[in-house]
Amino acid sequence: MPRPVRLAPAEFCYHVINRGNGRAEVFHKPDDYQAFLRILSLACERHDMRLLAWCLMPNHFHFVAWPRRDNDLPRLMQWLTTCHVRRHHRHYKGNGHVWQGRYKSFIAEGGKHLLAVLKYVERNPVRAGLVKRAEHWPWSSAAAWAEMGSGSRRVPDPISAGSTPKGS
Repeated sequence: MPRPVRLAPAEFCYHVINRGNGRAEVFHKPDDYQAFLRILSLACERHDMRLLAWCLMPNHFHFVAWPRRDNDLPRLMQWLTTCHVRRHHRHYKGNGHVWQGRYKSFIAEGGKHLLAVLKYVERNPVRAGLVKRAEHWPWSSAAAWAEMGSGSRRVPDPISAGSTPKGS
């Protein structure tokens, strides 16, 4: 029996998480992180998704996405994980599950809650003891924003985006 389709209205931002099967490491070397980020970037272009923050950890990932159309998030996730698993199996000559199962997603309500979720995602490597400062973890939006220079963070402007997330 097929899984039920998840509803994901466009007026919300979503904190999205998935973990390696059995908590196994998914990203073994820099090429693995880079490949996933390339696939994620293509997925966001393909599904016109606004990506507000992301962090790839050795055995899991987090990101905060703001879809433009209803139910684009489940479509993006299906495309992203399918492409990534194919690449992973081809590269490591494996088969079977890479991810523990379906991704988890939680609505990140606007305002202070959304800001807290963005910080949580970007500070994940600090909490894990991998780096002292979030911007030092190369596989995160914190590092990307720091690389672009202070004040250059490209979170969508609510006016140019045409709306604001629900709860803002």
